[in-house]
Amino acid sequence: MTRRGAVIGLMALALLAGAARSQQPNRPAAGKPAVKMYATDWCPYCRKAREYFARNGIPYTEIDIEKSQAAQDEYRSIGGRGVPVILVGSERMNGFSEQRLTQALKAAGY
Repeated sequence: MTRRGAVIGLMALALLAGAARSQQPNRPAAGKPAVKMYATDWCPYCRKAREYFARNGIPYTEIDIEKSQAAQDEYRSIGGRGVPVILVGSERMNGFSEQRLTQALKAAGY
């Protein structure tokens, strides 16, 4: 295999791994509603939301709307426009605001 072929193969594996990782659900804490984020890899507000979740230990499921048709269909079914769209149970937030997300999570018992 050529070096170029090996690099392309590794890039393909990385993309597949990223798609699989972003689709795996994280279990919400006992008695708390699930948190879900519809996002893209390139979105700076999605990145800020990911950092917020990591910093605060919030389990969430990320759906990358550019990785699969099923993700796009799910995003459209909720009337998604723009990213991120964050759901805390039935509470919906379009875009990212640390203050609003903190309030929604607090109201949900996080």
